[in-house]
Amino acid sequence: MNALDIMLWGVLPYLVALILIAGTWWRYKYDQFGWTTRSSQLYESRLLRIASPLFHYGLFVVLMGHLMGLLIPKSWTDLVVSQEMYHAVALGAGSVAGAATLVGIALLIYRRRTTGPVFLATTRNDKLMYVILVGAIVLGIVATLTGDHTATGEHHNYRETVSIWFRSLLIFQPDTAAMAASTWQFKVHVLMGFALIALMPFSRLVHAFTVPLHYLFRPYVVYRSRDAVAPTPARGRVRGWDPIGTQDRDRKGR
Repeated sequence: MNALDIMLWGVLPYLVALILIAGTWWRYKYDQFGWTTRSSQLYESRLLRIASPLFHYGLFVVLMGHLMGLLIPKSWTDLVVSQEMYHAVALGAGSVAGAATLVGIALLIYRRRTTGPVFLATTRNDKLMYVILVGAIVLGIVATLTGDHTATGEHHNYRETVSIWFRSLLIFQPDTAAMAASTWQFKVHVLMGFALIALMPFSRLVHAFTVPLHYLFRPYVVYRSRDAVAPTPARGRVRGWDPIGTQDRDRKGR
């Protein structure tokens, strides 16, 4: 095992995790007003209605697929489905979700580039974020479609290399040899993922940590017409908000 593999797969993951945690804490403490997506829906909404759901829902499926493939050992899934079936489902669902995510981000970039006010609100940080995000998505698709064979032509299963390495990081015993045995497609994809994770606290992507999931479980907000609960104003009187308590005082005075 050479020093480069130890640095990339044994040291770098923890440095990225440290940047993510410390950067998120710093952003929350010193830049809470900047903790936002800086929504531009006011400037253009037609493309946004299509692009945003495609990107966000596609990305959600992609992330769930990553977590399942990395966290669930191959020996567990082999008890339920065959390797061929698992690969077919993962390839099919992953390709569709990846394509949806890529189309969504492409439309978002097109919208940002062609809509004047949205483009003027785009910062250098946003441009860097888009480059790394698109790179991670494209490299993930490339790894999914072409990363099943090594340079020597041998069959490669990422759940026997990348997944084992990822789980070893969680117990602070990094198996760098497992990741080193992976294909170049997965290695480049992982490195691009590191760059994206390190950038998250310092970009608009930080809003992912405050997704309002409680909206899915809160009770419905009931709206009632004011006319249904307030008395009808006297004829000739200008409609508006009644002064609080004046009617009660008038009755007592009489």
